[in-house]
Amino acid sequence: MKSIYLRNFAATATMVSVCFLLIAFSFVFIGRNYIISEYRSDMEASAKEVSRAASAISAGDDLSSFALSMSLSSISNATGNHIFITNSAGHVTNCSDRAPVCRHLGMKVPEETIAQIESTGYINQMSSFPSMYPDSRYTVALPILDYSSQSNIGYVFVTNNVENMLGAWSAFLSMAALITFLVFFMALAIALVYSKRMARPLDEIAEASRKFARGDFSVRVKQMEDPGDEMGALIDSFNKMADSLEKSEARRSEFFANVSHELRTPMTTISGFADGILDGTIPSEEAGKYLRSIRDETRRLSRLVRDMLDISQMKAKIAEPGRRSAFDLTELVLQILLSFESRANDKNLDVDPQLPENHMMVMADKDAITQVIYNLLDNAVKFSRNGSCITLRLYKDNGKAYVSVKNCGEVIPEDDLPFIFDRFHKSDRSRSMDKTGVGLGLYLVKTIINSHDEDIAVRSENGTTEFVFTLPLA
Repeated sequence: MKSIYLRNFAATATMVSVCFLLIAFSFVFIGRNYIISEYRSDMEASAKEVSRAASAISAGDDLSSFALSMSLSSISNATGNHIFITNSAGHVTNCSDRAPVCRHLGMKVPEETIAQIESTGYINQMSSFPSMYPDSRYTVALPILDYSSQSNIGYVFVTNNVENMLGAWSAFLSMAALITFLVFFMALAIALVYSKRMARPLDEIAEASRKFARGDFSVRVKQMEDPGDEMGALIDSFNKMADSLEKSEARRSEFFANVSHELRTPMTTISGFADGILDGTIPSEEAGKYLRSIRDETRRLSRLVRDMLDISQMKAKIAEPGRRSAFDLTELVLQILLSFESRANDKNLDVDPQLPENHMMVMADKDAITQVIYNLLDNAVKFSRNGSCITLRLYKDNGKAYVSVKNCGEVIPEDDLPFIFDRFHKSDRSRSMDKTGVGLGLYLVKTIINSHDEDIAVRSENGTTEFVFTLPLA
């Protein structure tokens, strides 16, 4: 389980790292280009402003005037760019430096640079001026026009060192890198905690499974997740499976206890009576009575084995979808009622069949449904009060066929209702009134109905017991 936790954390950490690297690369690349683009736009604006000012001043003065020098210094201080002006031949005539005598004055710009400005009308690129600057600089250059003749009387150059351009960006980048690393490690810490939290239910499920393997079905996984998500649904399903296993184990234990009890009692009786007859403890004149008891107990054992075999065979048969077919449920009910006529008369029972006027066709295993109705009617006759009424009703509702069997008599105790369909379960009522049943009839009924993906319910109160089950309409 630890490997899943580590793999989940490694996958999350890798994903976070890749995302941060992509973001960092994009941020650096896009940010650097953005800064340079902003500087270029600012340098272009400065060059245009200086070009217009120089053109205006040149109308009454030359390009080396003090007024123009002051303008260059002001613009240079505001923008951080270095600005100089040349005449039409490329010699520097004015500069933004504040020194009384600028060292750049008289220097000459390379002829190819002047030719490029004449050709394209501007320069916007990295340029090298070895005589003026020791390094390459980004340069924006524009011509200065004479307003009267519209001819080039000089050129304005706005330059800046790329390192200076990116100085503020570098400082910002350092702070951004620090924040990025802090956020990155916080993300890893959150991923570590979240991965551990995600793995915790799996650890608990694994531990619970190990306890299940040792036979302890009482353990459950704490539902800390949202039941609507995958992990919450897994925990909920696991706990339901645990409930089912615990109930199955309880039923298995009860099954063995019941079978042991059901077999032990008649076998002890048979063995005791047989030994008494053989060793003479039981007088020969009373042997017939005890032999009849041995016969009755033997038949009870035979019924128990037969009922268990019937359930096994019935469960195997009803699992075959090919056995289901459309048949008339109304006709089937009438046939079964005829077989109970003599037993109903013996107890003076009034049978009230409430059947629909039209045939009710259902899609099911006819033999299995016959067994269901027979078992329910058998219980109804067995536990009905003498002279009372048994009602068998068929009706349709919400696309289903409903079968109701109701009798009047002693009710099923409320504590027994949740277990009435369990195998080998017999309520106090049945134990007191019937000595032949082994508690498999209603279990078989429930099994058959559930195999058809349908439901059966029981209600027992105020002297009336009613079983209702559904079937699919054909």
